Formats: sequence, C-alpha cells, structure tokens
Amino acid sequence: MTQPVPMTELWRGPLLESLHLGHAVICDDSGQIVQSWGDPNAVIYPRSSAKMIQGLPLVTSGAAAKYGLNSEHLALACASHIGAHIHTDRVTAWLDHLGLTEHDLRCGPQEPQDMAARDGLILADDTPCQIHNNCSGKHCGFLTVTQHMGAGPEYLEIDHPVQQACLSALEETTGETSPAYGIDGCSAPNFATTLVGLARSMAWFASAAGRSDRASDAAAQLTAAMIKHPELVAGESKACTELMRAMNGRAAIKTGAEAVYVAILPEKRMGIALKITDGTTRASECAIAALLVHLGVLEAEHPATRTFMNAVQYSRRGLECGVIRPSPRFPG
Repeated sequence: MTQPVPMTELWRGPLLESLHLGHAVICDDSGQIVQSWGDPNAVIYPRSSAKMIQGLPLVTSGAAAKYGLNSEHLALACASHIGAHIHTDRVTAWLDHLGLTEHDLRCGPQEPQDMAARDGLILADDTPCQIHNNCSGKHCGFLTVTQHMGAGPEYLEIDHPVQQACLSALEETTGETSPAYGIDGCSAPNFATTLVGLARSMAWFASAAGRSDRASDAAAQLTAAMIKHPELVAGESKACTELMRAMNGRAAIKTGAEAVYVAILPEKRMGIALKITDGTTRASECAIAALLVHLGVLEAEHPATRTFMNAVQYSRRGLECGVIRPSPRFPG
C-alpha cells in the first residue's frame, strides 16, 4: 500500500467533522518492519523528531565530555521546548559555560509558548530572543561541537563540519542515503529520509544499550536523558512531556513540525515513526498515543493518554461537543 490511511478522527455530535490520514512504521532492532500503515517508503522531512540523531555528534565527537555536559544538557539538545524559565535559564548557563552569548546562536528569535514567560516579557517591555527559540538547546549542542572542532561560527551552512556530521549520523542510523534537504524553522538543514528509515533509526536508538561502540553509547545517553528529563524535552501540558511521564521510563518520544512523531522503546527494542499527511499536530499526538497503547507501553485510560487520544472536546462554556480518537482500523 502506498496511500495514506485514516488514523485520527474528530467527531462533533453525530458527524465525522475531520479525518486525518497518515503513514506509520514500527521497526525492530534488526531494522525490519514489524507493522506498517500506509506507505513505509514515504519520503519525509523528520523535522524536530530527528533531534536525537542530530545530537549524536555532540557525544560521539567527545564535545559533551570535554565541556562536562550532563543529562540535562543532552535532554535540551533533543528538545523542542516552550521557552519556560527551566529551559531558557539552562540555555543561558550553557552559553555562558562556552564563553558565548545569545548572538552566537543562529536559530532566530521566537515568542515563548510558555504563558508565564510570555507575560514576563510583556510586563518587562522586552522582546523574545533566540534563547526563547524552541530549538535553542539543539543549537547550543551545535555550538559545543563547533568549538570542540575549532570550526567556523556559521554552523548551519550545509558544508559545515557540524552539519556534515549530522548528515552522516542520519544516514548511518537510517541505513539510507538522504535524497534531499530543506531548511527547518530554526534555519538548520533538515535531511529527508523515508519513514521506515526513521523508524529503523529509532529502533537502533532503542537497542543501543545492548551494544558497546561509541555511537551506541551516545544513543543510549541521549535516550536516557530524554526519559529522565521529560519536562526539558518539551514542557508542561505538551504531549512529549506528559506521555513520557505517563510511561514511567518505558519510552522516549519526540514530535516534529508538520505532524511527525517518533518513539524509542528500549524494553521492546523497537522504534516508531509516523507522519500525518495534512500536518495537523493534534492528529499526530492522537496517533502516537494509539501506537504506544497498541504496543503496551502506555495505559489507554491514563489521564495523560486521554488528553490526546479519545479526548473529549469542550466548548468555551465547558460543554462536551466532540471527541478526537483513532480511526477504527488504526492501529489494530
């Protein structure tokens, strides 16, 4: 099958109001497909779901050890954070540790999603800066590798050693040659891959603790950091944070823009990748929750699960008006 399949439905009253189609793949630690929906060979931009892969050179190069980075730094390197103080304070301290400032970042300014941080900027008559960018932790990782390598400051250029290291990491863990790249929202190159390649990479991360090479050790460290610090990977009320907490260490999950989601399941030595074709995040959050329930690592009735899957929708007055749920044949 090469066509996307129904994955998430939004019902309002007796009518199916919206239907979201997509592709999804589960791979095992041999890189083989365990189960798939739609087209496993669909070529996508992984967007921010690839941050763990982009974080591999931070550890494998020796930069993380040289600069004394801990699990909080590694979690931030994989994060799409909401710009809360727990994120921006740590990013600022990381830059200070490197002897750098916000001006050395190349991710661009972004208004924080965290309401307290946003209100604080308004009250102070201040404006958002690059530290508030949801990718600032990843960019601190890039800067750390750049300093370690003694490379030039324009670390986002496609031929920069940092980006070439990220490309090598993607191709090695997916087992594929990337056919193209685009520019992500944070201005970094984002290398395309197939959905099955991305799931294969996540399964490689999931089985990393059972291997002894440098790259596998790096993957295990990054996965453990995400699981240990779910609040740094995204933020309060966000699906990545809330669902990781609900799974109590059984999986690391990561969203990417335009409705991409991945999951690393160490105890099952499996990886998941999915893409909702219309780019709707609410649909990808429901779909990843459904797959995690399907694989037995997330409880269907956990309050966090019910926030994103089989989730009642309310009117502004608090009246029940609909529900967002997996499509009947997905993922069963």
